Amino acid sequence: MHSRVPCWIAWWREDGPQPDMSIRLLAKTGLASLLRYGGLHALSRSLGRSTPLVLGYHMVVDDVRAYEGRAVPANLISVRMLERQLDWIGRRYRFVSPDELGARIEQEESSARPAAVVTFDDGYVGVYDHAFPLLRRKGIPAGVFVVTDTVGRPQLHLYDKLYLLLTHTLPVLRYSADRVKMLLEKQNIVIPLRDLSQAVKDADTLMRRLFTTLPQKRLRRAIQALEAVSDIDEREQRHLHSMTWDMIAALDRAGMTIGSHTGTHALLTLETGRLIAHQTAGSALMLQRMLGKPTRHFAYPDGRFNADVVDAVAAAGYRFAYTTCSHRDSRYPRLTIPRTLLWEKGCLDAWGRFSPSLMSYCTSPVSRYLSPCRQNHGSNDVRLPRAARGRASSHPWPAPIQMERGEC
Repeated sequence: MHSRVPCWIAWWREDGPQPDMSIRLLAKTGLASLLRYGGLHALSRSLGRSTPLVLGYHMVVDDVRAYEGRAVPANLISVRMLERQLDWIGRRYRFVSPDELGARIEQEESSARPAAVVTFDDGYVGVYDHAFPLLRRKGIPAGVFVVTDTVGRPQLHLYDKLYLLLTHTLPVLRYSADRVKMLLEKQNIVIPLRDLSQAVKDADTLMRRLFTTLPQKRLRRAIQALEAVSDIDEREQRHLHSMTWDMIAALDRAGMTIGSHTGTHALLTLETGRLIAHQTAGSALMLQRMLGKPTRHFAYPDGRFNADVVDAVAAAGYRFAYTTCSHRDSRYPRLTIPRTLLWEKGCLDAWGRFSPSLMSYCTSPVSRYLSPCRQNHGSNDVRLPRAARGRASSHPWPAPIQMERGEC
């Protein structure tokens, strides 16, 4: 899950007026077609020879419609859509493994045909159940970044649990910002009412607001507050569970690259130095103990990093790490490799059809240049717009950074 303006265009900011969704989709479709037929594809292929395409997915399911209200929407992709996207990419790129990509980066090699890498975040069981058979049938290599503390346990990632709790509690609280504010204050979490007034209308929006502003210690207290209204049985949510160690070992034996996504999916830029070290080094040690070999690859939760976080990833011994934006750390470019996140509806046009034009744009290196990064990657290189920096510094509650929804 993960921080930027949606990559198709930065016309409408999150803090500005939002047009009707159908209008946005029409504009999105029209713009992508215009850019595609205006020479974008040729430019992308030229840039792609030196800029490999690294794709990121999350939860793979049989039918997305069966999981409405049961999983974060932008984490979902069906097997059918995944296959369609991979087929489109395979006609234009050569699939390589994360290890082969790493070797090419280290040797500064380029290729006449651009390379693409497929990765999956969080280690959901659906990767083993649905994605693995598809990848094996098509002979496509891939990487999986696992959250080590949840492997083999019938528990949910914190953001998944938060989302499910909000889908149950917000109707009970009548989508009232006042009621949510009072409930959270019982756990000493004080949130200005104005920050809840819009977010409280939708479980996904409020989850993202809380998840991207509260460190995990406080996030767990927010979950405790919600559990006082409506609890959920984590054991019954198998679709949200992580793979077992046996499953991960089977993927490893089949040639898939296993990497780390921290121990508990903590957003590292919100945490302290000691916890950052535990989340990065501890996860690497666990993977090495269970798989019998060092872990070379790491993916930043929500794509977030700053200088301290990158330093911790380097100290933990990772050789390659992946983000979700175009920002690179000049000291560690191999530890800030950009990815493109895709999901079920990310490349559908205004009529709900798979759009080659949108797919072309979303996977294009050009899109990264047209999509400004809004994360704060550190005091020495802040990419937030001037106005946003002013709001963030004076805001009583941390200004939210948009999570990467996988949409383009």
